[in-house]
Amino acid sequence: MTKTENYEIRDKRFARSIKLDEPIEQIWTGGKWTEGPVYSPAFRSLIWSDIPNDRRLRWDELTGAVADIRSGLGCYTNGSTLDRQGRIVACEHGTRSVTRIEHDGSVTTLASHFEGKRFNSPNDVVVRSDGTIWFSDPAYGIESDYEGFQAESELDGEHVYRLDPATGDITKVTSDFACPNGLAFSLDEQTLYIADSGGTRYPSGEHHIRAFSVGADGSLSGGEVFAECEAGVFDGFRIDTQDRIWTSAKDGVHCYHPDGTLLGKIFIPEEVSNVCFGGPKRNRLFITASTSVYSVLLPTTGALLF
Repeated sequence: MTKTENYEIRDKRFARSIKLDEPIEQIWTGGKWTEGPVYSPAFRSLIWSDIPNDRRLRWDELTGAVADIRSGLGCYTNGSTLDRQGRIVACEHGTRSVTRIEHDGSVTTLASHFEGKRFNSPNDVVVRSDGTIWFSDPAYGIESDYEGFQAESELDGEHVYRLDPATGDITKVTSDFACPNGLAFSLDEQTLYIADSGGTRYPSGEHHIRAFSVGADGSLSGGEVFAECEAGVFDGFRIDTQDRIWTSAKDGVHCYHPDGTLLGKIFIPEEVSNVCFGGPKRNRLFITASTSVYSVLLPTTGALLF
């Protein structure tokens, strides 16, 4: 094992995925809990949320300028991604819904209820190549007024759902999570990885990622534990072009091989909530961590989101 101030190499395969002398850059600070990073290639910008402050910010890659772009609306936005048309799809704690920002800047509500009952607080989201939108719905945003609005849950638990935006149909695809959180598809979309961060709220202590097989009809089967988090709990994560998972953890970013091996870590001085790949070559890893946003250039390419 090789360990430096910024990196830990557990497996030699990870050595080709990082540069030990590459600095980790703090590109912004001043938040309370940063989350939901999404990179827009069209605008060469990173967009993320500062959930407790109910604001979204944008960092311009060309100038380094940061602007407040959507604040004080009661959205308390969390996880975000791009759909196949490059539009931002986002989970909002405050409105308890999944929304989409259209190309003209208007906002469309895609999902707010399941079987007539309001969602808890949609948390993270991913779009499959067939256009379906998959999202987790834990109760973080209704437990208090810190990241949303305190309220009683109307549902029978915390689940993962699939939305067909063409029809508006919503299907519950899991029902055995304590606290579903980040999620991502493998490159062939035959596997859906879902984090369970129950350890942050429940005595059961879940702190793992599970792997599900995706059926032709969109149903899930299996659900075996793929990896247990060594530091805190897993939150948000992304896949690279080698099908490896780059996931948040309390001590930084952990990288897992598709066979479940922990290849190595990138150490971050704050607890990490989420990551995304960006830049012209998708080889810049953006990291939202507590009060700040960090980035590091890698000899690794993130998978396309669309």
